[in-house]
Amino acid sequence: MFSAATESLIKQAREIKEDELQKFYGRVFKLLHSKDQGGDTVDSLQRLHLILSATKYSRELPSDLVKKLQTVLCTSSCSEQLQVLSCSILREIFLSVHSLCSYVSQDSRTASYVASVVLSQAGNKEDLMPLCLHLLKSLESRLSEGQISKHTLPILSKMISVSPDIITDDQVNLVSRKMVDWLRYASMQQGASVSSGGFFSGPRTRQPAPLMEVDGVVTGDFFTVLCVGQSYTEDQWMNMYTFSMIRSWLVTYDTDGTSNAESDDRSEVDSSVMSMVSATSSSSRLLPPKERLREKTFEYCQRLIEQSDRKALKRTDTELQKACIVESVSIMDIICGEDPSYVYRAFPCIKALYGRVNGDLAYSRALIPIAQFYLNHSEMAAVDSEAVFRQLFGHCPAEQFNEPMLAFEFIQFCLFNATTLQARVTNYRPSFPNLLKFLAWNSPGLISEFVELVPSLLAPDTAIELLHTILDLPCLAAALDLQHRSACYQASDRTLWDQQGAKVAACLDAFRQPSYRGLFLYILRPEAGTGDTIDRLKMLHEILADMADSPRVVRCAQVVPVLLHVYFNTVTQISDEKLMNQLMLVLLERSSLLYNIRTYHAEVQRVFSTHLQTLCKLHPPLIVDQSRELLDFVGSPSNIYSKEDFYTHVVWVIGEYLSVSYDTRCSVELITSFFESLEAVLFELTQVRQSASPPSFSPRLITVLMTTLAKLATRSQDLIPRVSLFLSKMRLFARSAPVTACYSEEDSEEIITRAHELINLLKLPNVAQFVLAPSAGGDGPRWHRDTNTALPQSMRTISTLLHRHSSVLPT
Repeated sequence: MFSAATESLIKQAREIKEDELQKFYGRVFKLLHSKDQGGDTVDSLQRLHLILSATKYSRELPSDLVKKLQTVLCTSSCSEQLQVLSCSILREIFLSVHSLCSYVSQDSRTASYVASVVLSQAGNKEDLMPLCLHLLKSLESRLSEGQISKHTLPILSKMISVSPDIITDDQVNLVSRKMVDWLRYASMQQGASVSSGGFFSGPRTRQPAPLMEVDGVVTGDFFTVLCVGQSYTEDQWMNMYTFSMIRSWLVTYDTDGTSNAESDDRSEVDSSVMSMVSATSSSSRLLPPKERLREKTFEYCQRLIEQSDRKALKRTDTELQKACIVESVSIMDIICGEDPSYVYRAFPCIKALYGRVNGDLAYSRALIPIAQFYLNHSEMAAVDSEAVFRQLFGHCPAEQFNEPMLAFEFIQFCLFNATTLQARVTNYRPSFPNLLKFLAWNSPGLISEFVELVPSLLAPDTAIELLHTILDLPCLAAALDLQHRSACYQASDRTLWDQQGAKVAACLDAFRQPSYRGLFLYILRPEAGTGDTIDRLKMLHEILADMADSPRVVRCAQVVPVLLHVYFNTVTQISDEKLMNQLMLVLLERSSLLYNIRTYHAEVQRVFSTHLQTLCKLHPPLIVDQSRELLDFVGSPSNIYSKEDFYTHVVWVIGEYLSVSYDTRCSVELITSFFESLEAVLFELTQVRQSASPPSFSPRLITVLMTTLAKLATRSQDLIPRVSLFLSKMRLFARSAPVTACYSEEDSEEIITRAHELINLLKLPNVAQFVLAPSAGGDGPRWHRDTNTALPQSMRTISTLLHRHSSVLPT
């Protein structure tokens, strides 16, 4: 993380001895007392800060040094560099903040540094109280412009975020009144600036010039953060600080003690009349401080939205306009939530704003707070919001998936409103192909958000397509990469294509071929409902094969197993027999039909294996329902070599749940069919040929196949002689040359031991059925606690019966 030189300095700071440290403290103390506090002082303070911050535990400084550092921190005549270093050092040690608060002065720079130390050291409300009282006193007193602390409001904002109840109702009203003045009545002239009058004249003060709008027109209304000037007055700076903290202030100190109940009553009858009355300045002056602040803030936000319609002369002002739109709409949403009478005044403004920014991709981030406003208030105002959400979910992800900030804010919006979106927005769930584009492009940065979001996208009608889409997420990442590159490089710019690499150029060629257009249109579809998956998925994997090593694709593939766990943990809570059967088919089909990325197949199959057992445990009739597909799957030895772990689990669930105790449709014929299919596979795997190559499968597969055959034989006892004969030949297989060359002695012995145990069990069919196929409640607590029916006791009895010296065994 750090360079070698930095690591060396940190190591020295950590290993410094105590006697050297005390000498260094004394040297720093002398330097701070000297009149010439130059480079040596700065260098020593920097070293002291490094020593204190290099260890995870706090060091103790001598009390006289701490007092001197506090003095430097609180002395406005000291250089700013020394104050900054003193502030950083005091933040690293334990300090009594009560004594520090007494040093706070009217100087804004010093006050901000002292506040930084107090906020870092404060452990409770009492520690913050002296600083809070000082800030409120400075706001209440009438100070000259030069003494107004521009940092008062940011410090106060940080303080209430730590401890909201630190301010009383009277103090809230005081600050609210001040905020109204700063928001609405800031001066309309630029700040006076001092300039040189030339060589023969002394400095002169320019006459204040009027403020300008972003398009160069002279400002005709009250001051806002979108008014442009060369310099600003103190009250204009306070206006900007007030707007920056007004949202958190309104959320923290809303309408308690005002007219919540009254607004509910009047909203149905004469809310529009009340809105018009409250809009007049004369009536607003009669309102309580909180309500007056709300009124003036609302007017301020309306003016900002009007100003954002002006064509800015500078690019930076254009970006500021976008930020002001986002903040203004969010604040108006809060105000309408606190007082519903504002809804009728706000909607014409918000509706006009939406019509203006709707088709402009540059304003996509502004659509999110607009959509939040519609979601919260459209029902009350009887306004149709379908078009807003169709635009939001249909176009933003598809066209701006490569904007990280938009992606984060978009997903946060979905998470915050997931329940409401599911209930009221019809195209929320079907939009998951679009939403997953954010993850495909920005993974793994959004993985924690999507872990929370996926359950809200899952429903019986979207579950199967969502599963296919998650499995195809690496393909989506590759397709988005090609789409992005294709938009950047025209077909005629072949030299630019070639600079991307031969593999990428070949994929770009395929992306633009009409014959493959349908494949890419499907994988890049904006909405669900066009089918579960595509028939030519294998062809798509071949087309995108050269993109499999792309870092974006590889990172995206690492996210898929996490999402699959979330998906299956959620979908198993849906008691839908049809859905469970479809899931079983998808597991069998997609276990091999995956994008060829290193380790991706193995990771996905491991997840499939885990949740296959869960599905069958919850719905044992799945084995009978999907018997034909399962027979085809386990009867093909080729599946072993491409997905052995998943194949092994499929064999295990067949042996575990193919029983009449789980499904009365489980006939002898069905059991025999599975037995014969698995017997043929095991026979092929265990053929002993001296010229045969060593087995490429694990001993675990052999033991699971043997056990499953024995389980099936206990349920159709006519099969017991066949499986016993087969098991008696396993010693020959385990001791053959190809097997001993591949397996360890322990592995071979495990196969022989398992075969011997199964043969002995099958000699007592009823006992074998009890051991190999216990009843469905065999894993319940009663089997382990009740002394009469405890499973361990039964196992010990069976072990005694099967002991080689027992006389009860048949000869």
